[in-house]
Amino acid sequence: MSPTLKKFLITSGLTALVVTIGLIVSRGAGPTPATAPTTSSSAPADFAQVPAASDGAAPATTTATAPAATPARATIGAAAPAGLIARVPAGMTAATAPAPLGSLDPAKAPFQIEFAANGAGISRLVFSDFWKSVDASLAAKKSRATNDPALMPSDSARYVLVASRKLQGFEIPELAVRGVEIDGNRVGVFGSVWADSASRPGVFTTEIADATGAPILRIERAFTGLGADPSNKYLLGLAHEITNLDGKAHTVRLIQYGPGDPERDATSLTEVRRFHFGYLYPPERDPTRSFVIANGQMFERADVIKKVAAGNIKIWPDTTAVEGKYELSWYGVTDRYFSFAVHAPVTALVTGTKTLGSIDEVRALTNGQAAPNDSIFTELWSPASTIEPGARANLAMGVYAGPLDPTILEGVQPYVALNMGDLIVYLMSGCCSYCTFSWLADFLLWFLTFIHNNLVFDWGLSILGLVVVVRVVLHPLQKKSQISMQRFSRAMTAMKPELDQLQKKFKDEPARMQQEQMRMFRERGVSPAGCVGGMLPTFAQMPIWMALYAVLYFAFPLR
Repeated sequence: MSPTLKKFLITSGLTALVVTIGLIVSRGAGPTPATAPTTSSSAPADFAQVPAASDGAAPATTTATAPAATPARATIGAAAPAGLIARVPAGMTAATAPAPLGSLDPAKAPFQIEFAANGAGISRLVFSDFWKSVDASLAAKKSRATNDPALMPSDSARYVLVASRKLQGFEIPELAVRGVEIDGNRVGVFGSVWADSASRPGVFTTEIADATGAPILRIERAFTGLGADPSNKYLLGLAHEITNLDGKAHTVRLIQYGPGDPERDATSLTEVRRFHFGYLYPPERDPTRSFVIANGQMFERADVIKKVAAGNIKIWPDTTAVEGKYELSWYGVTDRYFSFAVHAPVTALVTGTKTLGSIDEVRALTNGQAAPNDSIFTELWSPASTIEPGARANLAMGVYAGPLDPTILEGVQPYVALNMGDLIVYLMSGCCSYCTFSWLADFLLWFLTFIHNNLVFDWGLSILGLVVVVRVVLHPLQKKSQISMQRFSRAMTAMKPELDQLQKKFKDEPARMQQEQMRMFRERGVSPAGCVGGMLPTFAQMPIWMALYAVLYFAFPLR
């Protein structure tokens, strides 16, 4: 080897070694993620503090490192190229143990909300008078009737509608604020950057400041209205007031976690968790803007998981909604008996507005685990709003956290005006959905309720009465089926000797034997399809029994 070639190889090798070391150092010299999770490349960097559903990629499913214990400020780093940070407003104290809203006493409130300091969301929503078992419910009634606290079941027996769930190492409260987008720069506000109000449970405040510490925006969110309307005790309001503290206008977009998977009911025979959207047609199709529809916008849980797995994380508006120019009025999740939903604010209904204007998109992501440990999370993205200096933007919505009770959703405002009765679906999942007629189920429930409220005043006796009525109504069909089957059976018995002779006579000529059998059937007036014809009335009854089963399975009054 020539000296020149040897010198070239040595120089090239040293150069490659130096470049490699430089690349390793440059990759490892970034800031230590003390307040940010470690996520895969599919997770966006603009919200480094919490997992998210990005615009175009599937959500990250890797395990994340929990944020620092209680930082007073949440530094975003690369998440906010303009140097924006979220912090507790001056003169306020970071929330540590926010006071609950509501009560576990049903005489005071239908539920109690426990709040989380990170994201100012709901860590638990516990009903005050709904229990996990009949025994617990009866014990609670006896405790109140006898004024004996010792008989009251433990709180663990109460029905919990909403609870924080773990995603990428974080406990995600329901309706927690994940971040805010300011002039295209996204700032995470999921952390100890919220101050709570000592005098008003459910009120939280945070502030966005620039790199110099000057305040840019103030965000106040307030859960209000619980118990304010005696006729609608499950109504809750959620308002966001965003104030521009800067000397120039800013375009702002709010992102918060929305209603996600209810807890799986281990006793349920089938998957009953669903995602529902109520919408308005565009003005050219419905000039009155008075009809809220949900047709075609109910999704089985399995369908949502498939969409997310395929990278299609935007579940509202989907292709149908975009093409139809639908406008969102409400969005909710349901299990067998309960619903957690967000809807157009009650104040907007006074002016005739049924649009949920504070939500522009609903995106979904999963925890990436296999069933039954899989879980769906959603994000509610507000439309972009330009806020002038000193001005305020209000993003409000109503929240329904209650039973799928037709007397409420189909009989109380604002749910009647918003057609939120469409959250109630007496429909079995899977293949059974094709043989369950919702309109028939609705009628059967109406009749069952009529019997209960006006005749027997007991659900068990009402069910017996309904079954008797259904049997009487179906008796003509059943009788016709039985008579047809009996006639066919007698005719076949009478012809059996002759049919046996034909089989012996034409055992080597199958076609001739079939011709002779058909001739005999015609002469005796017997239809070969008589057996099937006799079964048709029985098959005709199946939708009624399937609808009745769906009613008994899903109807909240029977819970």
